[in-house]
Amino acid sequence: DEVIWITAWSRMAFGQVVIGPPGSGKTTYCHGMQEYLKAIKRKVAIVNLDPANDALPYDVAVDVSDLVHLEEVMEELKLGPNGGLVYCMDYIAKNLDWLQEKLSKYEQEGYYLLFDLPGQVELFTMHDSLKTILDTLTNKWSYRLTAVQLVDAHLCTDASKYISALLLSLSTMLHLEMPHVNVLSKVDLVRHYGKLDFNLDFYTEVQDLSYLVRTMGRGYFSQKYKKLSQGLSEVVEQYGLVSFTPLAIQEKESVQRVLALADKANGYVFASLSSQSPYPPEFVYGSATKASEDDMWGALQEKYIDSGVKVHERDQAHERTASTLKEGSGTVSREAA
Repeated sequence: DEVIWITAWSRMAFGQVVIGPPGSGKTTYCHGMQEYLKAIKRKVAIVNLDPANDALPYDVAVDVSDLVHLEEVMEELKLGPNGGLVYCMDYIAKNLDWLQEKLSKYEQEGYYLLFDLPGQVELFTMHDSLKTILDTLTNKWSYRLTAVQLVDAHLCTDASKYISALLLSLSTMLHLEMPHVNVLSKVDLVRHYGKLDFNLDFYTEVQDLSYLVRTMGRGYFSQKYKKLSQGLSEVVEQYGLVSFTPLAIQEKESVQRVLALADKANGYVFASLSSQSPYPPEFVYGSATKASEDDMWGALQEKYIDSGVKVHERDQAHERTASTLKEGSGTVSREAA
């Protein structure tokens, strides 16, 4: 029975469903994750399920544009971008036999699958076609998938935008009903957008959000709707589902951490450990992945957040100095005249 169980696990298809708003870095993430998986000798195949994604920087195994293409749909049916994309997803949901045929080769050969999805928020928060596709993959075809949702880390520099990102993540988790990993992407670029009010771990662990609400601006809109922001924050806290892991795609440890979380959520790590130890794989995994998380958080904080604050303060000092020199030059010129 144990041999049969291990064999069944080895034949399962594992992977990630990469989602997130436009510009959150989904395609870049797929490319970076593909390169990392190749480096650790894991067979990987990327499935592009975005019919509008023409410029693909990665090696694509299955491209849905071969089935339906957004520009052609828009031209033939006289639809806009959003309407055309909804039509495309409906079309894919009705032609899943095409997708199954394309995936069967990679499933049989034990490839780890990365699904690159469109960025339109309504598709993974309220529309049914994408959920139908994912339900078929996970329930009918028995794929073991984790939803990896990317949220641009620069939203942390604005309290109201960060709260919106929390609500989006929570709504997506409740709608898709899949194992889920939330990722703050582009952490390395945060310093270009402003200063964080708190340390990075405040935003990744979604700590007491009442502190965040207090930092909201004193403008008319912020003051008027601060009570609403407080209420929305309480909703997020009451569910207790949302947390983030930071990602700088060029940092090996960061990519490794996201992969470890995804593999734990979809069960890949337990399948790979089941044949290597007489002990339950959950115990082996737990002891092997203990610690180092705080070290990575601290390294990202120091390298990309704190150093960014110093650069920002230095630039401001230079601007003040230049302004003073300019004013002084103007005074001297007037006195000379």
